Amino acid sequence: MHTVAVVLTAAVALVHVYIVVLEMVLWETPRGRETFGTTPEEAASTAVLAANQGLYNGFLVAGLVLGLLGPADHRFAFSVFTLACVVVAGAYGAVTVSRRILWVQAVPAVLALGAWLLS
Repeated sequence: MHTVAVVLTAAVALVHVYIVVLEMVLWETPRGRETFGTTPEEAASTAVLAANQGLYNGFLVAGLVLGLLGPADHRFAFSVFTLACVVVAGAYGAVTVSRRILWVQAVPAVLALGAWLLS
């Protein structure tokens, strides 16, 4: 089960790396606008907010990476804490922004969290 936990955690981290890139780099591009359903004007007026949001997602990536590669005796704690944060952020995003966030962020994090707790 430990291997499953590591693989799922790595997948959650990679999803968040992509989210960081979308929010911090690609927000005003056609790809970013298509992903988040914004017009060029909306994207331009919210770019700073999106970059800030991307930075917070980057902190989630950092926590997940520490859970995978940090000190061996702290990996479990980093993974469980950060995955719990992802679940909360994903649930909040699903309620306030789009239900799709539940499937992209929260569900994979719940699966990874469950795998860690069972390992």
